[in-house]
Amino acid sequence: MMTYVTNSADLHPVRLPGYGDEPFTHRPELLNERLFWLAHLHNWADSTDVEELLYGADYEAAGAFQRRLFEQADWPTFTIPLRAGHRVHIVYRTFEEDEGVDYLLHHPDWDRVELLATEEGHFMGPGLAWPELVAAAGNALPGGTTTDPHARLLLLLPALGDDALPDDAKDRLAAALRARTKAEAADTLAAALLEAQGLWGPARWTTTERGVRVNDGEYSVRNPAKLALPPDRLAGVSVGLAP
Repeated sequence: MMTYVTNSADLHPVRLPGYGDEPFTHRPELLNERLFWLAHLHNWADSTDVEELLYGADYEAAGAFQRRLFEQADWPTFTIPLRAGHRVHIVYRTFEEDEGVDYLLHHPDWDRVELLATEEGHFMGPGLAWPELVAAAGNALPGGTTTDPHARLLLLLPALGDDALPDDAKDRLAAALRARTKAEAADTLAAALLEAQGLWGPARWTTTERGVRVNDGEYSVRNPAKLALPPDRLAGVSVGLAP
């Protein structure tokens, strides 16, 4: 089976201005580990039934794998290129007692990264609408951790929150789950994950008169009524993630 994973030697060093100078380390090899995907999706398993569908008999092994990820001195990082030079970085922040997973957007011309979503005790999100997620997953642009659309979709999935999913959303997610997690009941699992949608649940997305995509999520930096970025930066995020 073709894995699509890029050799880490071919990847440029990760520089995230305004975020920190930690030892960000490309870890493309993790994308071929089933336990990595189980750990990565753990916040989307919101009930015992969904946990059983996701983990099967590997619940304890996935938990141990996740603990090892957050015990490392380096920060495992995954990069997905977007159009016009933008990039999404998924960073496993391994600060002791302040660990989490951050979803960041950057462009070389920007003086700082933009935090789209974070999975931790003080979580923020959603950061992505479904059309933005599938566009990033399927663009096949080189220069990132992988060009595999299944791996990209699952990497970005925890940043999603969208109450207007298209009819094919479950099928797309189920295909990715089969490819990467070997889930036996992938269709059922996909439906359950998309119903709950992680720590913040579904949000309603709209587009302003200026063409800026925003949502009504209570914990989202893309909600103008709550935690939103300043208008110019909010517009930049919308441009960078545009399908």
